[in-house]
Amino acid sequence: MIKSPRGLPWITNAILALLGFGLLALTKQLIVEFHHFTIGFSGVAGWSVILYALAAAVILTLPANRFTLPLIIGFAIAFRLVTLLPPPIMSSDIYRYAWDGVVQHAHISPYRYVPGDPALTFLREPNRDLFDHINRRDYARTIYPPFAQFLFYGITWINASVTFMKLAMILFEGLTVYALIALLQALGRRREEILLYAWCPLLIWEIGSSGHLDSAAMAFIALALLARLRQQPIRTGLFLGAAILIKLYPLVLVPALWQRKNLKMPFTIVGLAVFSYACYASVGRLVFGFLGGYVQEEGIKTGTRFFLLELIQHLPGLHTIPASLYLLVSAVAFAVLAFWSWKAGNSESTQPRPQFLQRVFLLPESAAFLPGALFLAFGMMLAFSPHYPWYVAWLVPFAVLLPNLPIFTYTLGLFYLSATSLGAGTLESEYRLNCILYTAVLLACVLELAVRIGYGRFVASRQRLA
Repeated sequence: MIKSPRGLPWITNAILALLGFGLLALTKQLIVEFHHFTIGFSGVAGWSVILYALAAAVILTLPANRFTLPLIIGFAIAFRLVTLLPPPIMSSDIYRYAWDGVVQHAHISPYRYVPGDPALTFLREPNRDLFDHINRRDYARTIYPPFAQFLFYGITWINASVTFMKLAMILFEGLTVYALIALLQALGRRREEILLYAWCPLLIWEIGSSGHLDSAAMAFIALALLARLRQQPIRTGLFLGAAILIKLYPLVLVPALWQRKNLKMPFTIVGLAVFSYACYASVGRLVFGFLGGYVQEEGIKTGTRFFLLELIQHLPGLHTIPASLYLLVSAVAFAVLAFWSWKAGNSESTQPRPQFLQRVFLLPESAAFLPGALFLAFGMMLAFSPHYPWYVAWLVPFAVLLPNLPIFTYTLGLFYLSATSLGAGTLESEYRLNCILYTAVLLACVLELAVRIGYGRFVASRQRLA
């Protein structure tokens, strides 16, 4: 167990209260900025990151008492209540969630028609507040996988409004908090470190304000990590399978969470996928929705989406490097990383001594899979280089469990830079944004490595003296 730092816990609570009120004021300002410019979205985002960083430093270095966790959770709820009732500001994706649910209640597959299709005209007037705000409504079928559609159906069965959909996504955050607190305790850490998740401004904006579906994916990922720690392969498969069938990208976590010589988890994932897609199989290949169009629209097929490829193409003599070669090299690199993460995650059965990363992160043998999961998730985002901040929200739970400067730099850096003029969405601005972001991440990696090596040598020298 990690011992709590010495000091007076009331000082911790007083500082956190001040920082909490500051973040609450900034959360309110976020709503105001949409209608009346004061300090701009970049100002709100920048100051939010600063206050969050200070709060994180406080909770990681100062002592806590029985009042600290309620204080943290209370402010976390307040932040999200402020963003609950106002309409989404930064994204309109949530309108599609609710629309897909409404279409299903009319006994129509959400994959069959685009929202603007005449066949759905009878649903428009009763749901005009949803229809008018749907993006790509005239040419794109829904892109969301089957388990996401299960959620949309269930949520809109209770209430088919954007506000209730946002509330549901916030409640999924409650599941994430539950799982992360259980994981923190199992890792010998303090429950109060949940602040790293609960006060993260990226989540307040993208989940609390915009209600992104990533909240549900994060909840199932966190539950899958908890089930894996508890050696429950079927539950791990169910939770991870649900996350995959909500947002697809958690598929990269399979090697890290797969226990050696145990096929229960992968079979559970496959079974859940077969069942989920079978529920919508009446539309045939349309069940994959707008996925093909998204690949084309986002520049994944042409390679314009990938910052590292574009960076290489800016080097003399390498401007003709094709996207296919980048994807091939990335696939090979991920295969190697996946194999390593699988072996590392099963180290307790083959090696009596903890591996290097277990010692670095102070992990018990049962949690040997966590570093592999982190590297797979982080590596995918770096290679994929998403330009929407909510795409990287799923990295935050890993940053809570394995605190490290590179992931905080990446997630908070993308969050802040996207709120500046660099987030305009042009190819030039995205390239400049990523140049700044990836440089900062590289410097954070160097600093993190230097600090951990220095700390390791200090501990080793103390042990020799003892």
